[in-house]
Amino acid sequence: MTDFDDEMARADRNLGAENTREEHDDDAPREREPKKKSRFSKPGWKILGALFLIGIILAAGHYTLIGARSMAFFRVRTIEIRGTHYLQPTEIVERMHVDTLRSLWDDVGPLEARVRPHPQVSDVRITRRMPGTLIVTLRENLPVALIPTATGLQPYDSLGRELPIDPVRTDLDLPVVASSDPALLRLLARLRRGEPRMYQRVSELRRTGRDDLLFLFAPAFSRPASPLDSGVVQAGLLRVRAPLGVTVDRLTDIFPVESDLVARQARIGELDLRYRDQVIARIQ
Repeated sequence: MTDFDDEMARADRNLGAENTREEHDDDAPREREPKKKSRFSKPGWKILGALFLIGIILAAGHYTLIGARSMAFFRVRTIEIRGTHYLQPTEIVERMHVDTLRSLWDDVGPLEARVRPHPQVSDVRITRRMPGTLIVTLRENLPVALIPTATGLQPYDSLGRELPIDPVRTDLDLPVVASSDPALLRLLARLRRGEPRMYQRVSELRRTGRDDLLFLFAPAFSRPASPLDSGVVQAGLLRVRAPLGVTVDRLTDIFPVESDLVARQARIGELDLRYRDQVIARIQ
């Protein structure tokens, strides 16, 4: 075999090896090319889309409300007042000054602002009931005592403010206090919240010294005049002395003592709470 034949044989072998490698390459699995993501799938576009949707909803609600305000169906026809005790509902309606063309969906803030300055109003909230009712819920500033003035007894609240309530036309069963003493008025307010039945018994409260108080309580018990007479004998007012900082719980300590003395048909001169953890009873 000549040198030329040797060269041709080597060329054929190299060519066969290359073809074999190409066949193996064709048989090998090809990696999948990654899919291209849409630019709208990015977080930024999602946020913008959500904001756009919210804007559409708000705009629709706004224009719906504008349309509802112009409808006669939603005109205010009734005003309902809740939470009054001594305050006349007509006074609140007059203060609100609601126009006959006012819509139920108009802002109620200005109406609340007109009612809130009333001295008998502690707080006010106005809500709606379709199709045409405004509900005014009040927290009334209640009087706690009657105080003598140049024009007679006038009701005062716990902050020492005179309230525009006519005691002649209104049934006011309130304790009498000599002056608008803030400490005494606050004590009566706490007593009314904590022990309303005891508060109703208070006929008068006054200072007898810088740090001493005197309560006059209406009698809580009735007793027969004799074993043969079951009629009620009206006893006098119960006098109770207490320190200025007396608590409601401490005042209730008079109940068992009073009950025991009445059961024994003793005439109570006064009870004294000024001694620590004791109730001193003075018998007539």
